[in-house]
Amino acid sequence: MARLLADRPTDKLTIGDMARHLGHSHGAVRNAALTLVRRGEADQSGTGQPEFRANAKTAAAAQTAVISPPGTHAPRAQAATARTTTAATAPRQTGPIRRAGGQLYHPRELADLPDVEALNRLRDADVPVLLYGPPGTGKTSLVEAAFPDLLTVAGDGDTTVGDLIGEYTQDDAGAYVFQYGPLVTAMTEGRALLIDDATLISPKVLAALYPAMDGRRQIQVKAHKGETIKAEPGFYVVAGHNPGVHGAVLTEALASRFSVQIQIGTDYDLALALKIDARVVRVARHLARQVDLGELGWAPQLRELLSYQKTEAVLGTKAALANLVGIAPVEDRDAVADAVIKAVGVKTIAPLTLGKQLPASAVRKPPGSAVSAHRGRSR
Repeated sequence: MARLLADRPTDKLTIGDMARHLGHSHGAVRNAALTLVRRGEADQSGTGQPEFRANAKTAAAAQTAVISPPGTHAPRAQAATARTTTAATAPRQTGPIRRAGGQLYHPRELADLPDVEALNRLRDADVPVLLYGPPGTGKTSLVEAAFPDLLTVAGDGDTTVGDLIGEYTQDDAGAYVFQYGPLVTAMTEGRALLIDDATLISPKVLAALYPAMDGRRQIQVKAHKGETIKAEPGFYVVAGHNPGVHGAVLTEALASRFSVQIQIGTDYDLALALKIDARVVRVARHLARQVDLGELGWAPQLRELLSYQKTEAVLGTKAALANLVGIAPVEDRDAVADAVIKAVGVKTIAPLTLGKQLPASAVRKPPGSAVSAHRGRSR
């Protein structure tokens, strides 16, 4: 792998490009490429389909790299061994990880391991994982940080089998062609697939996924001539579940497909480390305890706390507190307001609301408006 990249220093190669050139499976190539990136011996770019390119360290890595001839080993077993060895000998990833979109993810502890490492070990062992917890606790962020090759399906009540497997679409010439969906792409390229909000998807639709996850590791695309799609090594499914969301139903059929189920909550210590107002974090902790006791239905999670921090920086503390109250569900809004009042020491707090119309003299003109008017008069 390193030798291939070093020989083409100006090219950006996808996993598919490298798999075709080397004659190895997509899964084995993906694992090797990500290992080079983790070691700093190659660069990765791209958000949907990652691309890899040589850097200053790739040529040195190529001097010791060994590329076995095609067919001399089982790619999945080889990749799993390499990843396990690396995990055992390399320093564990505990610092922030930059996700594909550029955001930082801060690993947390899971089974005495960094969570991203635990998920990669489960992937190597082909153990599907279900992550469950309130929205905004970082389920999707964790999966994106753990699996740079991730494809995602955002589930809801309108998700269809076609959204998973694919369907016919019309091309520019007016002809109908079959466009494969993310499930087929993940299977054929040996990539990870996140089914986000899986419990909002109809059980009949999810049934199309199950043959790919069991011992068969294949599906039939009935809409496309009954074609059989087989999963390449590296294919892996992880799902997200928000128990408190209306319409979310974790069926026995779905739960039984995920051998490991991990509860995800907000790390309020992390919120403090990110320098979010300690008073607001204290409010969130208090509300979260009430949720645990069944006295309340909502508490701010890390997503809402980060949004509070950004709003405060732009509009000030008063507006940010008002917005925190306003985003709470109507049935919990009074309790949230009371908690904010006690923690911050204000007399009243209400949702962020538009006030009276401002007089024309009080409206700030956009930058450059005076110059434009002056130029207009000069003409």
